[in-house]
Formats: sequence, structure tokens, C-alpha cells
Amino acid sequence: MDSQHFKGHRDAVTSVDFSLNKKQLVSGSMDSCLMIWSMKPQMRAYRFMGHKDAVMCVHFSPSGHLIASGSRDKTVRLWVPSVKGESTAFKAHTATVRSVHFSSDGQSLVTASDDKTIKVWAVHRQKFLFSLNQHINWVRCAKFSPDGRLIVSSSDDKTVKLWDKASRECVHSFCEHGGFVPHVDFHPSGTCIAAAGTDNTVKVWDVRMNRLLQHYQVHSASVNCLSFHSSGNYLITASNDSTLKILDLLEGRLLYTLHGHQGPATCVSFSRAGDLFASGGFDEQVMVWKTNFDAADYSDVLKTRKCSMNVNGADYGDTQSEMDFGEIPDKQKIQEMETPELVRRQQEQIDEASLASTLQHIVGQLDVLTQTVSILEQRLTLTEDKLKECLENQQKIAQSKSN
Repeated sequence: MDSQHFKGHRDAVTSVDFSLNKKQLVSGSMDSCLMIWSMKPQMRAYRFMGHKDAVMCVHFSPSGHLIASGSRDKTVRLWVPSVKGESTAFKAHTATVRSVHFSSDGQSLVTASDDKTIKVWAVHRQKFLFSLNQHINWVRCAKFSPDGRLIVSSSDDKTVKLWDKASRECVHSFCEHGGFVPHVDFHPSGTCIAAAGTDNTVKVWDVRMNRLLQHYQVHSASVNCLSFHSSGNYLITASNDSTLKILDLLEGRLLYTLHGHQGPATCVSFSRAGDLFASGGFDEQVMVWKTNFDAADYSDVLKTRKCSMNVNGADYGDTQSEMDFGEIPDKQKIQEMETPELVRRQQEQIDEASLASTLQHIVGQLDVLTQTVSILEQRLTLTEDKLKECLENQQKIAQSKSN
């Protein structure tokens, strides 16, 4: 297994993002620096210094010509990802900047802060456009929808809010989380959002109907970050339980658990094409993972992996794997690891074991229904008997009175 060796961060990694062409990966850290990692072998990494305090968030512009970063020093910086590492800074908020995100056309930037506000900026002149002010606690994350018409935000006020960029109004507030909401993102289709919670859950909502679609309880600690695969079929999550988990959104279940970080996994991001993903953690480590969701036949993956998994407390013995990739000994490495090849599959192509399990479940439900009907019939018979008895008693009483 190939690995790339770089000198890494000196404190916890807070954020990671790939450039469009996958040639570069940027990471931000509590050490106040950005690192630009080259995906080419034997190419050195560049350390960008400029922020006066921890870097909380980083994001590549769609073209890859700019990187935005937000910091605890209350500023946002726009960097040119070259050897010189030139940047311009502007005071964006009155508290820590938690999130930066470019619109898909690269013209706008949305920022979120501990000052409870979300702000939208014109990128090229760093001109402030407007702010969104309805959150009542720290705003951890704000993202544009793929078409740029909506903004989604998440906060320590335990809400996820959906905003119309044109009218600048909150069009819906999702209040179903049992904890703070550190991260939220749009599905590539723009039709739904996923939110990570400190209550260990991941929730997926439909933004057209404003209803909960899926609810995952697969982590044993706070979920810090999530990222959609470009196909829209998979979601990867990073948690304080030190694991990354890949969720199959078509089947609504856990697909893989990835171990590697020692301590909390703080951030995760798919590359734009989805064939790589990067993660960062408290262990100061950035890891790059290879994946291929399209090449192998799913049944072959099942045959080659003796596996078990746990979803929502239920054990699915031979269905799919929870895989341990073991310890990563060197904290100053970017490891390139290869997950098993997966395939995007249509929902009708469910493997035999899963189908058998589904049929067994249906039979079980039918048994319950049969038993319920039987009980109802017994109760109805008893009721009829009682009614008959009452009528007979009334007739006897009426007869005795007439006599």
C-alpha cells in the first residue's frame, strides 16, 4: 500500500478540502497554519502562515485558484495556493469564524461565526453583502446549495436553518436535534441536507417537503463532520469516537467503519469526483483514502470480506463489513489507504441475504397481524356474548316488571 510522507501539523486538524483537479489538498489546524498537500508523489507540502490564532475552516474555490480560511482571530483570509502563499485578510466577524464556503460559481462566500451571525460576501472585492441573524447561539456551519439559491446553517441553538439567498429570509427551521449541530451540508442534487449532531446522530432531511428522511445512530460519540459522495449515494462521517463511517443512503444503513485516527476524527471530505476522501483528527494527522464505488460487483465485495456490522443496535451478521484498518504508527504521515471497492447499485439489486432477511421480516409482521386479528376476533366474540347477556337480562327485568 503506497503512502506519502509529509511533515504535518503541530496541533489538531480542523478542516480538509480537495481542489477540483485533485492535485492539491488543503488542511487547517489549531496550530494557526494551513497546509497545502500535493497529491503527486515526492512533492513537498507547503505551510501557509498568516492567521494569528487557530484555523477553524478551509475551502477551495470551485476553480481551485483560491482558498478561503476562517480563524479564531475573527478574520477570513483568501489565499492563492502557490509556492508564495500570498493572502488577503478581512475582519469578517466579531468572534471566531467557524465556517467558510464558496458558492458553486465562485462569486460569493458565506461565513458563519460564534457571533451568532452568517454573512455573505462578494469574493473578488471581499465586499460585505448581507448577514442572516436568527440563530441564538454559535453558528458552526453554513453552506450554499448547489444552485446557489439556498443557504443552510447549523448552530449550537440545536437548529438547522434554511435560508433563501434572494429574499434573505429563513424559510424553514429544523429543530429535531437533541444536541448541538456542528456540521451540515447539501446533497449534490440540492433536494436534501444532512446534519451531524453532538447527540451522536446523523439526520437527512428533504428540503422540499421539510421532512426527516433518514436518521442514523451509528456513532458512539459526537459527530463532527460529514461529506456527500458526488453520486449522492453515500455519506461519510467523522466522529469523536475516532472513526469514519460510510453510510449507504440508498439502503439507509452503515456500510463501513474506518479506523485510523487516534483520538477524535474532526473533519472529512470527499474529492469532487468522489474517488478520494481526506480526514483529519486531534492526532495532528491528515489521511488520504482511495475509494472506488463503481468498479467491483457488490456481491464480490461481500464474498471477499467476512464481516459483521451494527446499525441502531441490531446485529447484521454476514451482510456487510465493519472493517478495522488498524493503527497508523507515524503521526507525521499522510496515509493513502485503499478501501474495498464498492459499486453504485440500483435498489432492486439487493443481495440474497438481505432479501431473505426482508422476507423473514415480512412473514414475522404477517404473523403479528394474524395474532392481532385473532385477538380482535376473540374480543369481538366476548363483546357480543356480553351484549347478548345484557339484552337477555333486560328482557327478564322487563318481563318481571310487567308481571
